[in-house]
Amino acid sequence: MAKAPGGTKKAAPPKKKKLRAAIVGIGDISMMHQPGYVNNPDCELYAICDLDEQKLEARGKEWGVPVAYNKLSDLLADPTVDIVEILTPHHCHADMVVACAEAGKHVSVQKPMCDKLAGADRMIAAARTAGVKLKVFENFVFYPPYVKAKELIAAGEIGEPLTVRFKLGTCMFGARYYPLSVELWHLLEVEKGMGQAIFDDGYHKLSQAVDLFGDIEIVRGWVDRSFAYADMPGVLIWRYKDSDVLGAFDLGISPNLYNKSKYFSADERIDITGTRGSISITRCSAQFLDAPALTLTRDGRRFLFDDIRADWLDSFMDSTRHFPKCVLNDTAPLLSGERGKKVTQFAFACIIAGKCRGEVRPDDVDDDLVEEFSRK
Repeated sequence: MAKAPGGTKKAAPPKKKKLRAAIVGIGDISMMHQPGYVNNPDCELYAICDLDEQKLEARGKEWGVPVAYNKLSDLLADPTVDIVEILTPHHCHADMVVACAEAGKHVSVQKPMCDKLAGADRMIAAARTAGVKLKVFENFVFYPPYVKAKELIAAGEIGEPLTVRFKLGTCMFGARYYPLSVELWHLLEVEKGMGQAIFDDGYHKLSQAVDLFGDIEIVRGWVDRSFAYADMPGVLIWRYKDSDVLGAFDLGISPNLYNKSKYFSADERIDITGTRGSISITRCSAQFLDAPALTLTRDGRRFLFDDIRADWLDSFMDSTRHFPKCVLNDTAPLLSGERGKKVTQFAFACIIAGKCRGEVRPDDVDDDLVEEFSRK
């Protein structure tokens, strides 16, 4: 061991604390969250919580998790839990997040953060009062090709950005098997006028839209329904507050289209055009096109990023690992509660615009307006 001047031994640096996390709600999507804790130097998955005791036993053995609870209150009474990750249906989020914050736990909650904006305000206020960190979990802003695309834009590779276009094409065949029960609770959202394509899956794209160029000023849109359930086809357009970039999002469902995927069968793309060039991002949850996940076209040349990490699971792992670092370093999470509320307002504005066929300002969206249009 090295000695300090005078012959005394140099003290070893203090050992960094490894945080302990607990997952509440171990349904299908939890299978994408758990790998982020494997070999994680900052945080271990210490506990799981669910009402289904058989599932608790099975997941505990599969993941090697030492502790299981079937009541949130019991989990929150455990002083060794630092972070709680909530993966329950949207309408359960607000009460659970508030309870976690009041128990002094840092909390990550699955997007969308709530089904009512008043719930978002409660969650943000509870975390602020308790002095804990709140993250609204979303993985697409951590998708490595998207992260690289942001670096290219910031470096001026496409000049001044002009437009951004998001595409979601839902395919009916080619995905991995998952139980129908996984989707049934979403019917409650359809009854409230929200719809899964924009409010749930579409949240990823709307989150990226805000992450790229900032807050949204005005939204317009046209949205129809397929099979009385799916809020598509649709086209949404928007203008940013502090950027001249124009945004668009088109959604469609192809009931007879096959798209092989390890995850969900979807055609997801982002195209960003600038004064000098353009960027195309593909794949995400499936590989619809035989093309690299990221392509830069500039000055008459194409640059193919075909060696970049592009598995959808990578985005979950990077998002999961981001939050413990924020806790340990006392930094704000990229996806804060405040941003989560903005994206939720944006999603509601898109839904309302698709119904009224007029302009909607996300800043004007409140629960009364959402309730008014949920009946239309």
